[in-house]
This record gives sequence, structure tokens and C-alpha cells, in this order.
Amino acid sequence: MSVDTVEPGPTARYAPSRRRGQGRLMVGILLLCFFTVTPFLAVVVLALTPEGVLTIPHAWPSDLTLDNITQILQVGDFPRWFANSFIYAAVSVVIILLTAAMAGYALARKRFPGRNVILWSIIATLMVPLEATLIPLFILVKELGGIDTLWGLILPTLANAQAVFLMRQFIMGLPDELFDAARIDGAGEWRMFTRIVLPLIRPIVATLGIFIFLWHWNDLLWPLIVGQSDEARTLTVGLATLNTEDVSTTNIMAAALVSVVPCLVVYAVLQRYIVDSIVATGIKG
Repeated sequence: MSVDTVEPGPTARYAPSRRRGQGRLMVGILLLCFFTVTPFLAVVVLALTPEGVLTIPHAWPSDLTLDNITQILQVGDFPRWFANSFIYAAVSVVIILLTAAMAGYALARKRFPGRNVILWSIIATLMVPLEATLIPLFILVKELGGIDTLWGLILPTLANAQAVFLMRQFIMGLPDELFDAARIDGAGEWRMFTRIVLPLIRPIVATLGIFIFLWHWNDLLWPLIVGQSDEARTLTVGLATLNTEDVSTTNIMAAALVSVVPCLVVYAVLQRYIVDSIVATGIKG
């Protein structure tokens, strides 16, 4: 009696190669994480290292201290720089998100002459680099008396074409039945915007809020041009000026570590909305 041999199916045949491919992918991801996290760990170690202790052969100090952080709070106008950066970022986030949501709702749900022209004009501004508009923007702010002021720092950055475009695309994906039912119930435009649109766009609002906050918090070029005194400087400009002063490397790293904390807090608070945004995008796709 002969025994029939059963050949392995395609799944079993390619299983070892698939596992090898997954293993290589995992190794690549771990290497990428290593090169991404290592600079941040170096900043943390330098920030917590006593001054004059760390040497190149000994990458890890025997004892850590918070003295560098307490010292940097007394160098220059660090608290004022921190407050200016927070005001610059927080006010910009609130105003940009509100105006972008209104503009996105109008471009997505309203029919009016010139709508497509306005939309493509907004998209076209994304192709213009910031450096090309710095000189005329500086002249305009100077003529208005906005140099060395917070409003002169904030106002020119409130027109965010990317936020308007993303809001419009997200609102277009909302079901038409919700708006039809609201109109039948007699709801006006403002009520539909506040009761229907705003609650449903929280994922994209949170995602854009994180990106806008990080962009303004880490912005250097425009605050460097506008803030020409210590009273109007932001944290990024203040940290750049520390390199020209008699400040140790450990103190500079301590200041950099403190500047990262608000970004981590904002991301920790709003990260679940990013996941909701990805899930919602996948469902609509």
C-alpha cells in the first residue's frame, strides 16, 4: 500500500521567508528607534549631570542632580522666554483651529460663487516658502508697530492654509444625512457648526492642535526677527543666545530638557485623538 505524500500549501511554503522578513523589519524598526531616542537620552543625561563631572570616556556619570535645572531658571529671562513661547503657541493654536474649522466648514458644505477659486488659492499658498515672504511681512509688521510685541509675533502666523485644507477634507467626509436632518429641524448654520461639526471633528482638531503647537513652540526664524529684546524673545531664541554667553553645556542641555516638557504633555493629553483620527480615516477609506 502506497502512502500519498501531501505537498505543503503556499502558506506553509512561504511561512519561513515571511518570518525572516518580519524579523528584518523588526530589527530595522529597533535600529531606527535607537538612533531616534539616543540623542534625547543624551540630552537627559547631560542635563542631570553635575557640572564638570561628565567626560568622554565615561558616558554615564556616577551621580545625577537637578542643580542644572534650578540654575537655568535663574539665567537670563528664562521664565519670561518660557511664558512668551507658551502664549505664542497656545493663542495661535486656539485662533488657527477656530478659524480653520469655520473656513473648512464653509468650503466643504456651502455652495457660493468662487468657492473653488478660493480653495485653490489657499492650496497655492502652500507652495510659497516662508523665506520668500519674510521681508514684506517684516516691513508690514514694522509699519503697524508690531516689532518687539507678542501680537506682532502671533498675528502673521494665524493664516494657516494647511489647517484649512485638512479641516475641509475632514468635514467633507461627514454624512450628509446629519446636516439634512438638522435643517429639517430648523437648525441654523451656527448651530450646525457648533452642535454637529465641532463634536465630530475633534480627532482632526486634536491632531492639528499638536502639530500647530509644536510648530509654534519650536519656531525660531520669525521670533528671531520680531523679538529683538529680552522681553519679546521666545524660548527657542533665548536658548540660541545662551550659546554666546558663558553658560555651561550641562545648563544648556537642562534648558533644552525643560523646553521639551510642554511638548510631551500636549502629546500625552491629545494622543488618543490622533488614534481616533487614524481609525476614522481608515473607516472612510
